[in-house]
Amino acid sequence: MTHPRRPAILTLLLSSILMMLALLSTPSAATALTYNVAANEKACFHLWSDAPGKKVGFYFAVQSGGSFDIDFTVTDPRNTVILDGVKERQGDYVFTANFVGEYAFCFSNDMSTFAEKLVDFEITLEHEVRPSFKSATGAEQPETLSNMEESLYRLSGSLTNIARTQKYFRTRENRNSATVYSTESRIFWFSLLESAAIIVMAGLQVIVVRSFFNVKKGGV
Repeated sequence: MTHPRRPAILTLLLSSILMMLALLSTPSAATALTYNVAANEKACFHLWSDAPGKKVGFYFAVQSGGSFDIDFTVTDPRNTVILDGVKERQGDYVFTANFVGEYAFCFSNDMSTFAEKLVDFEITLEHEVRPSFKSATGAEQPETLSNMEESLYRLSGSLTNIARTQKYFRTRENRNSATVYSTESRIFWFSLLESAAIIVMAGLQVIVVRSFFNVKKGGV
């Protein structure tokens, strides 16, 4: 017994899977940078949203400098503050761009008088709209395709979580390395100062001991 509709269903299923994979693999507009914020400097970066309702992702982490903290503000095209923070070490935020225009992401290092801050940050812009697949006859997508679509979206979310976890461990590694280098430098200078103090104390002891054996003129 033949099934004439089976090839059509298989073709629809295969084409839908390919479209979903292409949609998920298409990169969103993203900007990943590393910037060195000098002392008493305010650095701003901008992102243009061409349509309302898009999702904006903002991630940052202070990799080195001072106490690994920095001030930040995010403003919309109307100069309204969307996000802000004081002495934050890192952050991961997602918000909706409700207006068309330029969004500003600013970092401020006013709290430092001489320490520079190395900031690693990423700004993404994406439009999360799930496509609707229909056959040539206008029929709704089969249940199998809906389940596969949900699995693909869960897989995409899992990959996003893995990427965020990698960023977190990279930040921890950079901070621990900076702490090790700082401790190593302090130990070096403390050892040098301690050696100099020992040499000075030894010289003073020699001078004091020699003074005990020096006989002044006219003495016994």
